[in-house]
Amino acid sequence: MSSKQVVVVDFSEFEHRKTVITHAVMQAAETEGVFYVKNHGISQGLVDSMFARSADFFKLDDVTKKRYCFDKPRNAGWEKMAQIRPSTGTPDMKESISLGFHTADRCPSEADCAGFADAAAAFMAACQDMSMKLMSCFAVGLGFPEDFFSQHHDVAKTDSQQTMRCLYYHDTSQQKVPANYWRAGAHTDFDTLTLLFQRSGEKGLEICPGRKAVTEFAIGDEWSPADPMAGAITVNIGDMLMQWSDDRLKSTFHRVRMPRPGEYQGPRYSIGFFNQANKSSVIQGPNKKYAPISGLDFISAAMQRNYNALEALKQEQVAA
Repeated sequence: MSSKQVVVVDFSEFEHRKTVITHAVMQAAETEGVFYVKNHGISQGLVDSMFARSADFFKLDDVTKKRYCFDKPRNAGWEKMAQIRPSTGTPDMKESISLGFHTADRCPSEADCAGFADAAAAFMAACQDMSMKLMSCFAVGLGFPEDFFSQHHDVAKTDSQQTMRCLYYHDTSQQKVPANYWRAGAHTDFDTLTLLFQRSGEKGLEICPGRKAVTEFAIGDEWSPADPMAGAITVNIGDMLMQWSDDRLKSTFHRVRMPRPGEYQGPRYSIGFFNQANKSSVIQGPNKKYAPISGLDFISAAMQRNYNALEALKQEQVAA
């Protein structure tokens, strides 16, 4: 296990320090693909409220949660141990509920989970605002107009793919989990940019930088912890932005390991805000390294690659 330090970028006085901040996030994205952001402007009260409502939802019985079952075409709703990574071949030991800006029917009702809808609306709006600040830095750094990415992540449009995902990793204190199971197996995100909110004391996230091209799927063996940092957001680059930058910005493999003996064994909660281009947006880098592709087709192709890799793994296991 490596002890590489994750860069911290200070977003205070953003409008006055935009040039300095742009340089810092570009440097972090070009090398590691992950960094912390502090003084980001999203109030801790808002974050705590979303975590509290998320915990309330996951405490509901499965029959109630199934009312909001996952709708795959819209990437919205509740899932339980449904995600299998090609890197592991085993289901992630977690539950999640995903929501977009136009998926109100997948959001828990007031009767089932009081305050969830209001907390989600406020939290998602704050994440959208913060995301567009970050994306304006990447636009300038890549030579695009400053508002370039905000036009392609427009939540007013019904083809928006912006998604919040509340995650609940199960308590392991009374379980004997096989060695090949992970809370989340190694993967990259399909999106442009992910904002990840973690809770203090709930460790396990690890990163593995080093990809050279978005078409490369090799995973190295030097993993570093990206533990929760009080008041900070963990930000990572996704495959979509790596391709949009002609591989200049790095989408980084990450995973969530099981707790080790002596560590906190209880449930782990996190919240991700996944920035994904509108379905109708056309993705192509400034140097046109890759052919143009729509936001919809990019996500579909990424999901198909994962499916193909998982099927290949199954065949290898059968052959063995």
